[in-house]
Amino acid sequence: MRLNTHVWPDACKPSISSISPGAPSAVASRAFSLTSRRRWLTLAGMSEAADSIDDILHPTPGNPAPANYSAGYFTGHRGTRLRYGLFRSEISPAIGTIVLVQGRNESIEKYFETIRDLNAMGLWVATFDLRGQGGSQRLTKNPSKGHVRRFSDYERDLEIFLEHIVLPDARLPFFLIAHSTGALIALSAAPRLSNRINRMAVAAPYIALSGQGVPEGFIRTLAGIASWTGFGRVSMGTDRSNRAFEGNPLTSDRKRFARNMEIGAAHPELAIGPPTARWLHETFKAARRVSSQSHLTRITIPTLILAPVLDAIVPYAAQEELSRNFRAGQLITINGARHEVFHDKDIYRAQALAAIEAFMPGQDGSFGLSETAA
Repeated sequence: MRLNTHVWPDACKPSISSISPGAPSAVASRAFSLTSRRRWLTLAGMSEAADSIDDILHPTPGNPAPANYSAGYFTGHRGTRLRYGLFRSEISPAIGTIVLVQGRNESIEKYFETIRDLNAMGLWVATFDLRGQGGSQRLTKNPSKGHVRRFSDYERDLEIFLEHIVLPDARLPFFLIAHSTGALIALSAAPRLSNRINRMAVAAPYIALSGQGVPEGFIRTLAGIASWTGFGRVSMGTDRSNRAFEGNPLTSDRKRFARNMEIGAAHPELAIGPPTARWLHETFKAARRVSSQSHLTRITIPTLILAPVLDAIVPYAAQEELSRNFRAGQLITINGARHEVFHDKDIYRAQALAAIEAFMPGQDGSFGLSETAA
């Protein structure tokens, strides 16, 4: 997540539109198999025909989709339509399912490579695009604005996803991996997730902001005033979706940087521009609350904090401070890595993936954390 770059009621039981080979039958709906062969499936609560597989996810020549998956839409908090994917490992039996929570201005397609890596470990992966970005419903008339009404909307979406997609269709036990803004969502919701999620890994959690040219406190104040005075939908920052590789704060891997840029060029509808004042105001409030000792003591899920030392978006010092106050957390320092550790050079992302592989099943490499860190 960042301010000046491109990475930058109550819900009822949601209606679900899905392409899912082998899904159970209940209410007739049209869908397609993974080979685009048409067939009829039935999914509870579905009221309209599903899109074809090619209309839901968007692989490109340089970014192929994992081999075995289903994709569709579910209804999140306050009726927002959210796109999701469930990616199955070829290894049987699976050792569990990773719930992957993306960062700001990210999409399912950006994580195809990481999903394949996790599938190769014997893990299924369930993920969805956050409201207002990727293939999910936009929240303003201008689809390029990165906006959210309440930060708690993100948390409710995650809880609905767990209840209506992950729990019925994925393999136990459940783990969670989250990046940047997704990590802030996960940490905020974590006190309520201990009966569903066994372990978590949060990469570069968005608990502070740097590299914006002005102090975080100034941005915080400006965003708050704009939100309080009716200008919460005003964009703040500069759209740098066409930025050059040189000097970028995200990754030191030129090939992965180019691949992610190509995804945006091929499917610009997946991307958004700078965040709105309201988005900043809501996330700043959440970051302050999540970093407090009182909140961290309520998290009992054993958690890895994957902290890139050269992170120019979320300062490493803030991540280190979080770990000191987080009894259930363990800091994993990744020297040399930038903000997007899962899209960085092999030498850095391999460290993150190795820590996840050892930690998630709760077998080897437990890092001294008990299953319930009370």
